[in-house]
Amino acid sequence: MSLKQSQASQCSPYSVVTAHSPRITLSLVKLPHIAGPPEFCARGASATRYSLYTRTWLGYLFYRQQLRRARNRYPKGHSRTQPRLFNGVKVLPIPVLSDNYSYLIIDTQARLAVAVDPSDPQAVQASIEKEGVTLVAILCTHKHWDHSGGNRDLSRRHQECRVYGSPEDGIPYLTHPLCHQDVVSVGRLQIRALATPGHTQGHLVYLLDGEPYKGPSCLFSGDLLFLSGCGRTFEGTAETMLSSLDTVLGLGDDTLLWPGHEYAEENLGFAGVVEPENLARERKLQWVQRQRMERKGTCPSTLGEERSYNPFLRTHCLVLQEALGPGLGPSEDDGYSRAQLLEKLRRLKDLHKSK
Repeated sequence: MSLKQSQASQCSPYSVVTAHSPRITLSLVKLPHIAGPPEFCARGASATRYSLYTRTWLGYLFYRQQLRRARNRYPKGHSRTQPRLFNGVKVLPIPVLSDNYSYLIIDTQARLAVAVDPSDPQAVQASIEKEGVTLVAILCTHKHWDHSGGNRDLSRRHQECRVYGSPEDGIPYLTHPLCHQDVVSVGRLQIRALATPGHTQGHLVYLLDGEPYKGPSCLFSGDLLFLSGCGRTFEGTAETMLSSLDTVLGLGDDTLLWPGHEYAEENLGFAGVVEPENLARERKLQWVQRQRMERKGTCPSTLGEERSYNPFLRTHCLVLQEALGPGLGPSEDDGYSRAQLLEKLRRLKDLHKSK
């Protein structure tokens, strides 16, 4: 396994990766960054409450409580998922907590696996054993415990496993910091990190290159992008989040989107509030509702689909300008107006309650 540094990457000296990087350990009391699922960070939660949850041991305790409750309520996971098998590459979604997804990306020939956001180490380890693979890397999109909570247990169990993530985000048990455009290579897997701040300061998404296995590329988007939705801007501005979403918009339409949460039904319901005449959204909602009636997962979608119905990727569209009022719509030479539109969309989404 190797890390290829992009010549364009601008990293601090502390992000240089070596084969013998020491493993970082953190005590419970000193864990600097912990964040909560929607139940704790409720709509309208103050910055003080978020800071308390992300910077004290209380957040970690809350995560452990949520983990226990989810294991009791969903002993087989909150959703039934199906892996995608390409030419020697397998993507396995793992339903964890109440609505999160972790992922295993597997080189089926080398029997090597990469875990993305392994918040429940027990569920991820069970999948590793079932698949009969060796875990060699953990990719964390961001520091929140519902995405990084399994780093400690899995890295201890798998001694050669490296933990990748942004050095700006305080990833628990980080061993190998990544910068924008860095590539992690595992067997035939080529996975590029893209900096997408906004939800957190150091949020990364990971793009699995489809070329080596002659298949579609796969985007593991964490809490940046969901099916018909996007994450909350906890540690950035609307302009920051817009820039991050535009990074994703630059990828190909056939790229498969593997999000960090099962939010599809609620997100599509909200999209119907701002674009009620969008037929692509209505068709997707009907499909999602059928899936959820059978407790089936809804990922992946494609970026081509998302462009057609995800309002957070459509801030350039006149229909949203008209729906959200004068003075907020986008124009060809006014990037800030798109940010204003995104900010209002996010506020409306925070207030939206699914029926």
